[in-house]
Amino acid sequence: MSSDKNDQIPPFHAQSAQQVLDRFEVDPGHGLSNQHVKQRRETYGPNKLRQAESRSVLQILLEQFKSMVILVLLIAGTVAFAFRHWAEGIAIAAVLMVNATIGFFTEWKAVRSMEKLRAIGGDTIRVRRDEEDREIDSQDLVPGDIIIIEGGNLIPADARLIEANNVHVNEAALTGESLPVVKTLDPVNADTLIADRTCMLYKGTTATQGSGEAVVVSTGMQTQLGHISELSESAEKEATPLQNRLNRLGRRLAWITLTLAAIIAFLGLLAGQETTRMIETAIALGVAAIPEGLPIVATIALARGMYIMARRNALINRLPAVETLGATSVIFTDKTGTLTENEMTLRRVITPAGDFEIDEDRQLLEGKDASGHPLLMRIVEVGVLCNNASLRDVDNDREPDEEHGDPTEIALLKAGFKSGMERKALLAKKPEVREVPFETEKMMMATYHRAGKDLEIAVKGAPSRVLESCRRIVKENGKEYRRLDDGGRQRWFDRAESLANEGFRVLGIADKIAGSTDDEPYRELRFLGLAGLLDPPRSGVSSSLEECRSAGIRVVMVTGDQAATAAAIGRQTQIVAGDDDPAVIHGNQLENPDQMSEENRRRILETAIFARVTPEQKLNLIKLMQDEGLTTAMTGDGVNDAPALKKADIGIAMGRRGTDAARQAADMVLRDDAFSSIVAAIHQGRVIFDNIRKSVMFMLCTNVAEVMAVALAAVFGGFLTLPIPLLPLQILYLNVITDVFPALALGMSSGEPDVMKRRPRPRKESILTGGHWSAIAGWAALMAACVLVGLALAHYVLGFEHLRAVTVSFLTLAFGKLWFVFNLRNPGSQFFDNDIVKNPYVLGSMVLCMGLLTAAVYVPGLSTVLKTRDPGISGWALLIAISLVPLIIGQGLRMFQTARVNPKRPLFQGIES
Repeated sequence: MSSDKNDQIPPFHAQSAQQVLDRFEVDPGHGLSNQHVKQRRETYGPNKLRQAESRSVLQILLEQFKSMVILVLLIAGTVAFAFRHWAEGIAIAAVLMVNATIGFFTEWKAVRSMEKLRAIGGDTIRVRRDEEDREIDSQDLVPGDIIIIEGGNLIPADARLIEANNVHVNEAALTGESLPVVKTLDPVNADTLIADRTCMLYKGTTATQGSGEAVVVSTGMQTQLGHISELSESAEKEATPLQNRLNRLGRRLAWITLTLAAIIAFLGLLAGQETTRMIETAIALGVAAIPEGLPIVATIALARGMYIMARRNALINRLPAVETLGATSVIFTDKTGTLTENEMTLRRVITPAGDFEIDEDRQLLEGKDASGHPLLMRIVEVGVLCNNASLRDVDNDREPDEEHGDPTEIALLKAGFKSGMERKALLAKKPEVREVPFETEKMMMATYHRAGKDLEIAVKGAPSRVLESCRRIVKENGKEYRRLDDGGRQRWFDRAESLANEGFRVLGIADKIAGSTDDEPYRELRFLGLAGLLDPPRSGVSSSLEECRSAGIRVVMVTGDQAATAAAIGRQTQIVAGDDDPAVIHGNQLENPDQMSEENRRRILETAIFARVTPEQKLNLIKLMQDEGLTTAMTGDGVNDAPALKKADIGIAMGRRGTDAARQAADMVLRDDAFSSIVAAIHQGRVIFDNIRKSVMFMLCTNVAEVMAVALAAVFGGFLTLPIPLLPLQILYLNVITDVFPALALGMSSGEPDVMKRRPRPRKESILTGGHWSAIAGWAALMAACVLVGLALAHYVLGFEHLRAVTVSFLTLAFGKLWFVFNLRNPGSQFFDNDIVKNPYVLGSMVLCMGLLTAAVYVPGLSTVLKTRDPGISGWALLIAISLVPLIIGQGLRMFQTARVNPKRPLFQGIES
């Protein structure tokens, strides 16, 4: 009975009001009996949606251990404990806990912030039961209930109107339609889209004015809102690009580590090495191969980006979303409130005396005093008088603080307010004595006002209806008038249509002097002109769109509004650069991508504006882009946007006007609802990825050098009587100290100037490409050679005993790591003029690391655990000299690359080549 999808029975919007009442066996004058209510509640349950479970503390904590890098470290720690290497095992466990703690508290704070945004109160509704009108909790509604609707009510369930008196409903949260919809009792065709079902009310929308009665047809999850909620639950949220990349890197490192350990163990045993030595070597290799600092660096870099974005009005729900923004190649943006101000304003007035462009602050763009144009002032006055909205100036600061009513009427009141015609004061001079409410059939509204001895009638409405009712038109002086013939009427029709094509909501304005309040309001009117209202583009939107184009990011407008309105905003914002007539695709052309023709697919991929789009169609559009390998960001504010927000790689909800459903599904919430904040977030995301890539390059170059040094010593050391150059705890100390602090410093860079002039990274591109791995192998081999040379010289030339020689090789690698940071400057940069030298955190990290390395040798207790010995002056001179070799060679290569490399080439291009 509650389903409107039965093949044998027309849907509710295609049936008459009486047919729907008969279907639910209810008399509108009596309502349901308590017995019927009880039976139907047992059948249909409470009128509420399933609530998505909030992420618990335990869930957030466990998510910190999902990375493959973390899992490999867990394995290494387990092996250490299994073979009773307690110090190594405890040290690895400490690293894991530090990373988990940082990630947990940062993400926990974000989740708690989001939960505060989601907190909303319950709603009540007037309902008729047992011939009595009563107010109940909306959760207690059942199908068949008769509800009484008034302006300001939140619609509590899907319902069919059975009585309507000038009912206007704001359906933006459900359909994306920016203007309130006028509701009628007449049924519509069965295949009519939700946005055009004028006889239906839907859960989650709001009545802005009028009154009426309706019979509830669906409750809870059976409503359109419930259907959208199910779409959100079923929409698969893919792992973010950074998560995928880190997992791929972790898996690759895991296999490399296992393979190396097996090969070296075999070769070592074959060469006659002791079993104990091979176990120690295996642990050392496991610790050396994994960049323990990588999760910490990535987490802190993302957390810092999260903090920076929060200062720029972007609240991040999940840490990896920070980086994913930087990979965005397509932004699907709503129109209302994101590209536009979400505030209707009077922007143009067309009169027989001339056309006027209205400024938001002053009344005329040309700087003229509006009071010098009586006809313009009269049109504004009629708009203020013929009005049901209200403004209130609470603080007496000459700016309205509270507003209630239809957005179009509020815009007219504001225009009057700024022109010195406040409605309350105006009504004191011209009191209202009668109102003829807006009627759907007539598409006009009229009010009667006593003005001295005269009785004035103020009229506004659809231009075509107003013009049909006018027999006269005012002259330029605003006082006299002349006859309006068919030719003149047609010319004004054309002007109204031209305004509408530019995206304006157009009103016809007229008046007349009446003899009494019984006079017909719409006969023999005097035409005054046209009022064009617009939700204007946000300031700075055009420049933000241009920045996206420079960054290779496509911006696609997806709106529930009409095609003409969407096209107009597209022209004004230049969403398609240089296109005066942008193409618009209707939502019904967005079928499932798997069933789409290649021609339609290509056309959709090349179009930037989509109108009258449903939730399912938004999902199809996102899936199409993702199938093309594009990283998608989706903005939204309504419940209709929730499934797409969840499906997109990055869901961006509006904080000011966004619904709870949208905020819950999103990865990021914009506090200011501004498109420019999205662009700033993308910029920060790109900087973060570049910084993480530099950090990973730094850590892997040095970690692979450790692996090579240990592996070569394990295989050939027995023949050369050389010890393993790095002990497990020494490697862990290096990885946590001389890896983490410089890597963190690299992660604090403010980025390159041209970061928003590059094309987005491919969706499947790894953190490290083939070129990066080649560079890692080359640099690692050089540093490993330096370590082994230092060990050999200390042992054979300087005659150092076992642990003292190992200390030299340990410090050679440590200081070599620190100097290597400067090799990561970009090709084309100068040694003293690049983002690394200018980064104060880099210098600070190096000073800190040098102090910690000195402590590793000279601080009692620490030197005992690490098994280090004082290398003496000769040892220090040897290790400093050898550790500088990679820096000298690197800077020599940079000088060569400076001469031949284009500075605008991608990051690390010179190193790879």
